[in-house]
Amino acid sequence: MTLKKACIYGAGAIGGWLGVALAKAGCELSAVARGQTLAALRQDGLRLAHGESCETVAVRAEQDPAALGVQDLVVIAVKAPAMLEVAKSLAPLIGPQTLVLTAMNGVPWWFLAGGVDPGLRGLQLQSVDPQGEIARAIPLAQVMGSVVHASCSLDGPGLVRRHFGNSIILGEPTALPGDAATPRLLALAELLRAGGLEAKVSDNIQRDAWYKLWGNMTMNPVSAITGATTDRILGDELVRDFITAVMLEAKEIGARIGLPIADTPQDRHQVTLKLGGFKTSMLQDVEAGKPVELDALVGAVREMGAMCGIATPFTNALLGLTRLRAQQLGLYPG
Repeated sequence: MTLKKACIYGAGAIGGWLGVALAKAGCELSAVARGQTLAALRQDGLRLAHGESCETVAVRAEQDPAALGVQDLVVIAVKAPAMLEVAKSLAPLIGPQTLVLTAMNGVPWWFLAGGVDPGLRGLQLQSVDPQGEIARAIPLAQVMGSVVHASCSLDGPGLVRRHFGNSIILGEPTALPGDAATPRLLALAELLRAGGLEAKVSDNIQRDAWYKLWGNMTMNPVSAITGATTDRILGDELVRDFITAVMLEAKEIGARIGLPIADTPQDRHQVTLKLGGFKTSMLQDVEAGKPVELDALVGAVREMGAMCGIATPFTNALLGLTRLRAQQLGLYPG
């Protein structure tokens, strides 16, 4: 599979990080952007800083996807609340052979397409795609899933800073147990490796997405409510116990849907503590006055619990409190 023309839709922190890698790998890079980001990309290119170094790659930036035309690869790296509007505008970029890579937090619309219990396979998640509009706009057969393990932020429009981590896990959303890696999956992984990333191939991308979600479905909302960094959150015994209770509910749901987790919540807390005190992405969104991706992180877990008949009182409390806080700030629909 040839992946020469690549477009980033969502040239923020993670989209920019991936865009630089694709350009370094030899792709003709473009981006759909608006406002200050559009102006910065046109004037200065796409920039990635790490430590004292900063590299710049060329990018063609346009506000209208139709100006860019059909791509070999489209990378969607937007927050979940923006996904529906993005899906509606993707058509000019997608041809019959275009690969669409999603690099997003939480549970994506394709989560139940494969890799989970057969009884749930193919069902639609109301919390992330209530009318099925995203699924209709983006052909499932052309979607590639990913789980990002890199901490990136924006120093300014078009200027990404990578803090720690440089890896991405790739997988086919429709893959079933025992399926071999597809040629396009291997080609995409090789392309990103050529761009300097640690790209790994997964035989069950839902499992990898669920494990990452298991950690950030609690830290993100609690930080949005409290304004606290992760070290402060886990340093409070009562808050830590509440987070543990939510994680145990999610662990039970995971086991029921075919995505068991061997770790304990305490194991995961230790991993988070090793990263030091940092602001979660949801806290950064709250401080910036941006919509919060609560449905993809917590609402979808609650919905899958209901599908399996599992009571989720602690998850419900987390969702309700965070939702109310976000509504008060005008960052979540009333």
